[in-house]
Amino acid sequence: MNQRPVAHSQTRRVFATLAATLAFTALGALCALPSAAHADALDNIAKSGTVRIGVFEDYPPFGSIGPDMKPMGYDIDVANLIGKALNAKVELVQVTGDNRMAYLADHKADMLLSVGQTPEREKVIDFSQPYAPYYLAVFGPKSLPVKNAADLAGKSISVARGTLEDLSVTKIAPPGANIKRFDDPNGAISAFLSGQVQLMVVGNDVGATILARHPANDPEQKFSLFSSPDHVGLNRNEPRLKQKVDETIAKARQDGTMNAISQKWLRAPLPADL
Repeated sequence: MNQRPVAHSQTRRVFATLAATLAFTALGALCALPSAAHADALDNIAKSGTVRIGVFEDYPPFGSIGPDMKPMGYDIDVANLIGKALNAKVELVQVTGDNRMAYLADHKADMLLSVGQTPEREKVIDFSQPYAPYYLAVFGPKSLPVKNAADLAGKSISVARGTLEDLSVTKIAPPGANIKRFDDPNGAISAFLSGQVQLMVVGNDVGATILARHPANDPEQKFSLFSSPDHVGLNRNEPRLKQKVDETIAKARQDGTMNAISQKWLRAPLPADL
């Protein structure tokens, strides 16, 4: 079982975003140039019978290595869903925040999962419709009635100091809310698990891990704050592949498959407004 700190995935996501942003300037020029030798990606996948999908393997519950030493998680299930729709074998390509955009540009991967859509990235790659929620949320015990920001009045809430979590909850907290700031995410989480505070604000990925590992605390998600859903990232000028991926996601959302994946790994239904 993965024994990394439960805050690792969220911290990793922040640093991956920063690293990827630094690479955009160089990659932008490369990705913008048309390549006469580059064949249509969908035809290449059909010809090879394999689709290469870039995934993180240290980002639970989206991707991690299970007790059987095989990749598992939300993104792994989505990758297999896409492979089935393309009638192709799935080759999971392990990526990092530093190398994944280069892997896509160099065609070492046909697509990437867990990509947040930003103006910088829109200049160099294309995005599918969203397939997974990523957001900050308030978590607390089921016995504590909290449904919205107003209910934070008189409650103690832990956050990591200076983070997006801190900024987001500070912005909406009513008078009387007691926001306790800690030096790092693990400190904020430990304060909640030990009962020093009543509530905490973390990403839904971290929250899902806590829900799975600490059932005795009986935690649940109360309400969400900042949202930045995950998309499939694809190379520019591949409209047929993008359309196929979009159709696969749309069908999975319509028939309930994507909601089942969300319930399985995030322990929450797929948001209606995703």
